[in-house]
Amino acid sequence: MDAVSPEEIRKHVRSYVVVFVTLLCLTLITVGVSYLHLARPAAIALALVIATAKAGLVAAFFMHLISEKRVIYGVLALTFAFFLLVLFLPSLTLFSNSGSLVG
Repeated sequence: MDAVSPEEIRKHVRSYVVVFVTLLCLTLITVGVSYLHLARPAAIALALVIATAKAGLVAAFFMHLISEKRVIYGVLALTFAFFLLVLFLPSLTLFSNSGSLVG
């Protein structure tokens, strides 16, 4: 087993604490934004942006993807592409009915 120095452990713990505090701040921002009474599309878009940033931090640091090889990033990019396809697929079918929202 590899011996790990105390300095290296402190470095990792510090990065985890920084990520935790950042996630906590982003959660507080999400709660604060909910009190702004934005229009529904703007509120959903802003919430998705904040959630994406939080998910990126969790994936990068807690799932250790920040130090993984290119294959992992390729799989992650493919997953994200399919996520976007599934996310925007309803809007493509919604507006394909002769431009109106009523069938």
